[in-house]
Amino acid sequence: MTLFSSPDSADSHRVRIVLAEKDITYDTLNLGPNDKSEDLAELNPYNTTPTLIDRDLVLYDARIIMEYLDERFPHPPLMPVDPVTRAHSRLALYRIERDWFSLVQDIEHGDQQEAAQARKILRESVLSAVEVFAIKPYFLSDEFSLVDCTIAPILWRLPKYGIDVPEKQAKPILRYMDRVFSRDAFQQSLSKIEKSIRP
Repeated sequence: MTLFSSPDSADSHRVRIVLAEKDITYDTLNLGPNDKSEDLAELNPYNTTPTLIDRDLVLYDARIIMEYLDERFPHPPLMPVDPVTRAHSRLALYRIERDWFSLVQDIEHGDQQEAAQARKILRESVLSAVEVFAIKPYFLSDEFSLVDCTIAPILWRLPKYGIDVPEKQAKPILRYMDRVFSRDAFQQSLSKIEKSIRP
């Protein structure tokens, strides 16, 4: 199994978290933002990371890869078994991708005004979820899930994005971050660049 990964991409990071949680052995081909790979271009028409190769199967798009890994390697499960709860998890994934990951694109690639606006919206959005983070040990769940794998890379990068999380206002979020960031699999998933984001 081979993963084409960007060492500083939230999308690649969430796939690496799933691989670590499942204790899957794989090879990593790291590509920087300006690196071009003919191999990747032949495998993925969008030439994007993450891209996973598993024997003859080639998958791209972080969520598709994550769900495939969860089904192919069922232990530990990272999605609920119950169809209703699973649907709620998929909705949460959809909202995080749409509401948070789209803002990351503007923060990292937009002009100064777009980045500042996206930074402000992302900060407000994270802080508005304080009560949700307080309900259960993980995001809307007692068990670590694909939703947490998707949220964690964004929260890890908040200092890089210039977003502070005030302790007084956001204790449940900070507790959640401590809980997730201290997981062995999360620590294993970090690239050297990602490790340097937080001391």
